[in-house]
Parts: sequence; C-alpha cells; structure tokens
Amino acid sequence: MDKKIFPVIQVALDFTELKRALKVADETSACGLRWIEAGTPLIKSEGLSAVRSLRKQFPDAKIIADMKIMDTGRVEAEMAFKSGADIVVVMGNASDPTIAEAVEASANYGGEVMVDLLEDAATVNRAREVERLGAHYIGVHIPIDRQMTGNISFGLLREVVRAVKVPVAIAGGLNSENIVDAVNAGASILIIGGSITKSERIRESIELIQKAVATKKKIKTALYKRTSLDNVKETLLKVSTANVSDALHRRGWIHGLMPVLKGNFRVAGSVITVRTYPGDWAKPVEAIDIAREGDIIVIDAGGVRPAVWGELATNSALIKKVACVVIYGGVRDIEEIREMNLPVFAKIICPEAGEPKGFGEINVPIRIEGYTIYPGDWLVGDSDGVVVIPRDRVVEVANRAMDVLERENRIRKEIRDGGTLSSVTELLKWEKPK
Repeated sequence: MDKKIFPVIQVALDFTELKRALKVADETSACGLRWIEAGTPLIKSEGLSAVRSLRKQFPDAKIIADMKIMDTGRVEAEMAFKSGADIVVVMGNASDPTIAEAVEASANYGGEVMVDLLEDAATVNRAREVERLGAHYIGVHIPIDRQMTGNISFGLLREVVRAVKVPVAIAGGLNSENIVDAVNAGASILIIGGSITKSERIRESIELIQKAVATKKKIKTALYKRTSLDNVKETLLKVSTANVSDALHRRGWIHGLMPVLKGNFRVAGSVITVRTYPGDWAKPVEAIDIAREGDIIVIDAGGVRPAVWGELATNSALIKKVACVVIYGGVRDIEEIREMNLPVFAKIICPEAGEPKGFGEINVPIRIEGYTIYPGDWLVGDSDGVVVIPRDRVVEVANRAMDVLERENRIRKEIRDGGTLSSVTELLKWEKPK
C-alpha cells in the first residue's frame, strides 16, 4: 500500500436518493476527489445498484461500500465486490469470524476491507485485533447521534494511529475547522459527508477543506459544525422554529401563541416560568426582577383574558434586557409594544387588564397546550410562533436543527438548478403504500 497518497478525502454519499448522490459525486469528482463512498443510507435505500452506478459513472475512482457488515461476512462482502466496490466496510463489533470471512472474500476479488470502530468496538485493543485479522484499513467513527450532543474528539484516533500499522480513517463531523486536528492526530483517510454533500457550493467547500489540510491551518466555517452548551444560543439564532420543530420530530410548537411584532425577527433563550391566575399581573411583573439578560419569560395565565402584560411591563423588561415574553393569556398596548420592538407572543389581544393580586408562582413547572415547561428549558421564537426545547436536550436539538437547515440549503440549490421539490426528493417513491 503506497502511503504517499495519504491523507486522502473520502466523500460519504449518505443520501437516500441515488440521483442526488450521483449529482453530488459528479461535482466532487470534478474537483479531483477520487474516493467515493456509497453511504449506508444510500445502500439501504437503493441497494447495491448504488455501488454499480458509481462504478459505471466513475470507472477510475476508488469506490467504498459502507455495508456495515455484522454477519455473513463472505456473502455480503462478495455482493459488494461483485457490484464494483474496491473497499467494503465491516463493523468492528462483528465477530472475528465475520471479519475474517470478509477479508478472505476481499482477496478473491482484489478488494480491501475497512473495519469500522463504532461505539462498543471503539477501543485500541479492538483496533489491534482487527489488524491481526487482516483489515486493510481501520476506521474511527464518531456516530452522528453522538455528534449531535456536541461530543467530537480525536483522542481515540490518535491512540489507534499509534497502535496499528495500517492506514486509519476518521469519520464524524469533519469540516474546514476541525479537519486540521484530525490530520495532526494521524488520520490517513478523512471521511467527509455533510460539509461537502450539504453544501450549496461544493467546489468552494472542497477547496476550503483542501486548503486546511494542505496548510494545516483551520479555516472558520459558519455551517457543518457541532455546537456546545457554551454557544448553543448562537446556533439557535441561526435556525428557524420550523427547523427546530423538525429536529424535535414535528413537536415542540405551542399552539395558539402568535407574535405581536410584525416583520422578521428571531429569538432564543433560557426560560423563566410564571404561573398566574387570569388577569393577575403581579407575578409576571415580579419575574422581570429576577430575570437575567437574555432570559425569556413564559407566563401561564390559563389561556384566557384579561391581559396580564402591557406597555409598562414591556418597558421594564427592556431595561432588564429580557429577550422575549411569552403569554398564554392576554396582552394589551400592542402598538406601544411594537414601537419598543421587544418580541412578545400571546394567545389573546385585549384592552382589558386584571388586578395585581399576587396569586401564582415563579420558576415552577407549567403546562401549556400539552407541553410541560420547566425553568431552564429553552425557547425559540420567530414569526411562525414559539417552540420549546427541554433543557437536557438543547445542545442535541440545536445541532439537529442546524442539520435540517443545511440539508434544506442543498435542496434549495437543486431546485434552483431546475428541479422541483417532489422530483428532487423523489416524493412518490417514499409515499406509504396504500
């Protein structure tokens, strides 16, 4: 194996539609990338015809079939090799006989085997074991669902590189910023998916990544990276409530809460909860006093009138730099609130106010339209309404919402290129059989 070719970039085509995968592969090939992976979603969706199509369209490329083989190593590896794959991927937590069988099959067909160290198999000891079994490559894989928690580290990669002699691949959230860390950790194969395949400008994205690899200098990117709790608000302000709702599997939207402000705006922040009685505006106003800059006050007033919020409360909230107020109940003084430009959502607009009697509580769990909202949960709001995110999932949901946005960016580009939404996504193919 000529190690002079490394490091190389391997493009992972994790699509579910073959036409889209081939289009992206064509764009990446035009940029000189010759390692092309038929991703697991693509193989599961299209079968090994995906590998055959890639081999036919790119006869000189190295085609990788990410089969994720767990059993029947010989049979499944042979299927992929016969379809045109140069490298077949077997899981590191498959049995030793399964890996050995796949390696034997590779010898019969002039192919190679990459063993994917995912989750339980992600250890240095297992890397040494699969190398002894004959693996040609070892892959260190940060799974997507773990990436969404913001947990991306190259420590294991560095240890595996030191422990084995075969080339080591790294997959999982690589972009023009962190790819330098992967190269410095010793990766020979840089497996990249989203930061190329979700891009509206693939050539530009590849050139940035190639420059980062060549110079070993990080190049900042606004997309294709995972957030952490420290900068989760910055990420949530980039996505829409629709993106967040999609990330929550079409949940989280609180029915009936409409924005008072007109035009485009976006807000995100940690929640202070208030439970009060209809018309009793004492606790909502008292919540302003304990609010920190950037907090969002969410008020449960039973979803009925009279108003528990108005101009004076808004003025006070602005001084405390509250980010937003959400009222499951009534609000008044709409024109004044719009002039002050504080994002306010409410179920009812009415001029009638109640009395400050002091009933209710601050920072207790409240239940609105079927959702229990706890102090410290997160909320995102825009002109579509508000979506609530459980505090223990905010990093994951923010990352998944960014993934939704990035995928939509690519679809927009394909529509601009002459497609339609139904044709790009092959909608008829995915309709449930009647």
